[in-house]
Amino acid sequence: MQALRRGLRAVLLSVAAVVLFVEEWGWRPLAACVAWSARWPPLARLEAAIRRLPPLGALLLFIVPAVLLFPVKLAALWLMHRGQAGLGLLVIVVAKLVGTALVGRIYLLTQAQLMQYAWFARALGWWIATKARVKAALHRSALWRTLQALRRRVRLMLRRIAR
Repeated sequence: MQALRRGLRAVLLSVAAVVLFVEEWGWRPLAACVAWSARWPPLARLEAAIRRLPPLGALLLFIVPAVLLFPVKLAALWLMHRGQAGLGLLVIVVAKLVGTALVGRIYLLTQAQLMQYAWFARALGWWIATKARVKAALHRSALWRTLQALRRRVRLMLRRIAR
């Protein structure tokens, strides 16, 4: 029973690590890329309008990418079912990148309005605490320590080669 529990914990930690990787290290650069594109005057005007939305409008806009991308993800699963696994996987990855970029940017633009909802503020607090717990567990894992040691060795080797 203990071995099953450890195995399940390792699987869940791996899934959580992937989610954290995408959310933590993916949405910021992607949102920054979208922000860079907002220098274009029509997008800048759109972002200014988004910043002025009331809380309910901000919440609805925050939900839009998930709603719009759901059929795309279903289509990707259909492609996989039809034997186009590579194309289906590509569609899912692109949809995740686009969705993450949009949600990240919309969150940055509407954070003040969204935080007016107590339940949203509590959910965000829970998410931040959960991320911290998962990060701590990940950093304590043998896999993480091994990867960090490998990363240090590769950096050292690259420095030596560069000289």
